Amino acid sequence: MAPRPRLEGPGEAEGSLPARRRGAGPPLRRRRGPRYRPGPEEEEEEEEEEEEEESESGGHGGARRAAEERGVPCGQAHRLPHLPARLRPYTPMKGAFSTVWFDRYKISNDCPEHIESIDSMCQGLTDLINDEIKNGIAKNRILIGGFSMGGGMAMHLAYRFHQDLAGVFALSSFLNKDSSVYQALKRNQSVLPELFQCHGTADELVLYSWGEETNKMLKSLGVSASLHTFPNLNHELSRTEIEKLKTWIVKKLPVEAAKTNK
Repeated sequence: MAPRPRLEGPGEAEGSLPARRRGAGPPLRRRRGPRYRPGPEEEEEEEEEEEEEESESGGHGGARRAAEERGVPCGQAHRLPHLPARLRPYTPMKGAFSTVWFDRYKISNDCPEHIESIDSMCQGLTDLINDEIKNGIAKNRILIGGFSMGGGMAMHLAYRFHQDLAGVFALSSFLNKDSSVYQALKRNQSVLPELFQCHGTADELVLYSWGEETNKMLKSLGVSASLHTFPNLNHELSRTEIEKLKTWIVKKLPVEAAKTNK
């Protein structure tokens, strides 16, 4: 029996990784941010300490159980490789160490990007993508994405360095107004990965308007992008959102196409 894929529960800052399929069953990651609030159908299943985390950083664990609860298939059909975010000083927390994908000067779309830490992480994730390719996975069969900061990480990785991936998903995520992603796309002449984006209108950490502006900018620069809006949803995931993502992944990576990778 093939080993089960490793699913990790990210904090606000985590969530970017490649996903690929060899057969039936879509790869799916459920992202739990530090401000995660379970829906009504999940409240009784969540531990109290997991509901009350306040910081942007987050621990691991719990996502595997959440995925299993939603019927996400595991095993030989697909795998979810994961490169953990790094423990680093995080400026919005006054320099305290936090497990984040990259540093920010502040949690806002109206400030410069911390490009050095972003590019460092992009290199680590590029190594992970290259490992998948060496293992026989076609690059156009790889999706990357994540929740919150993980979605921003995925957009940097795909639209600046890997424009031939199958697609990108960004859940409750944003890019800064003068993002280096926009600068890179202004010079692009090739077909770009499709973007699947979701955002809640009640998000208090990553404002809905930031995600909406990101979507509009990427569309203007040639990205085929969709934005799924969830009224009254805060900085969290919903069952409907996960189901929409699952449907999109199955469409982007159909089972039939996987036969060519064997």
